[in-house]
Amino acid sequence: MPAALLTAAQLAATSALTAWMAIGFTRRPGRWMRYPLFSRATYVIIDLTGVKDGRTEPVNPYLYLSPGAFLLPPPQLQTVIDHLISTGRYDRIDGRGRCVSVKGEQPITVVANRVVL
Repeated sequence: MPAALLTAAQLAATSALTAWMAIGFTRRPGRWMRYPLFSRATYVIIDLTGVKDGRTEPVNPYLYLSPGAFLLPPPQLQTVIDHLISTGRYDRIDGRGRCVSVKGEQPITVVANRVVL
């Protein structure tokens, strides 16, 4: 096979793969050859503050996720907060942040140990 033909084939394959990856990040979930991990994921970015005996400290909910987990959807955030309250680590947890999903960003708050969208 001539070297020029091999180079042209590599260039065409690289261009096709690059175009496929760029189109894969559009907002139409569920379409053929899309990235469902990114288009259907729901996660929370939030700053939490825990109160115990009148003292406040920041709370990192990601410390309480399963190993390898990196997405924190609202129901799982509520589970982490319930665990921290039931074990007596904190008396109250509050916070503000945003919930990111295929619908876009929306504000999320934690008021008196309850997640509110």
